[in-house]
Amino acid sequence: MDIAAVNGSLSAIGYGLAAIGPGIGVGLVFSAYIQSTARQPESSRLTLPYVWIGFAVIEALALLGIAFGFVFK
Repeated sequence: MDIAAVNGSLSAIGYGLAAIGPGIGVGLVFSAYIQSTARQPESSRLTLPYVWIGFAVIEALALLGIAFGFVFK
């Protein structure tokens, strides 16, 4: 009887580690948008589409991380 046995898939740990980068990236994108809007409020409508494009690209990386977690079991 081994008390320290690990049961389950290590891909969940891999995805957890892969989600750190996109989590930080999303935070940086939105903090930059908030800071730029605070400095120049009139440019908020101009920069908002770039925020959503950056968010989508970063979240695509998170989805790739979970997909590779299932592929490389």
